[in-house]
Amino acid sequence: MRMQQEIKISQVEPAEGAQLSGLQFFETRVQAGFPSPAQGEYADCIDLNQALITTPAATFCARVIGDSMVDAGINEGDLLIIDRSITPHDGNIAVCFIDGDFTVKRLSVREDGVYLTPANAKFPELHVTEDSSFKVWGVVSYIIKRL
Repeated sequence: MRMQQEIKISQVEPAEGAQLSGLQFFETRVQAGFPSPAQGEYADCIDLNQALITTPAATFCARVIGDSMVDAGINEGDLLIIDRSITPHDGNIAVCFIDGDFTVKRLSVREDGVYLTPANAKFPELHVTEDSSFKVWGVVSYIIKRL
């Protein structure tokens, strides 16, 4: 069974090679509810490698292609931070390698097996069978998106 390829392997890059540091960091939290008076000032810089990546040698970035996870807030063009050191569990959003293709789906572990569940009603749920060539490649730890 061939699936829509959602992550091209050529787009998967080690996170440790990315330069995500040196951004100015506004120390005050920004309200998403009622506005609050500005109280903070710029602190030092924030290193996004330290803020987002706990295990650099096991962490990779990949850009999303496709729309099977839009209802989970993952859209085409988003950048996923994928940590291969995280043990996958039921409910995790993970990058999986199944039958020769990479895909990003929510893991669903049930009595009758493992399912890869999309977050878009247009796509079918995939049942991982004994005949499937399957591996959880890594767990998505962050989604970076352009607005």
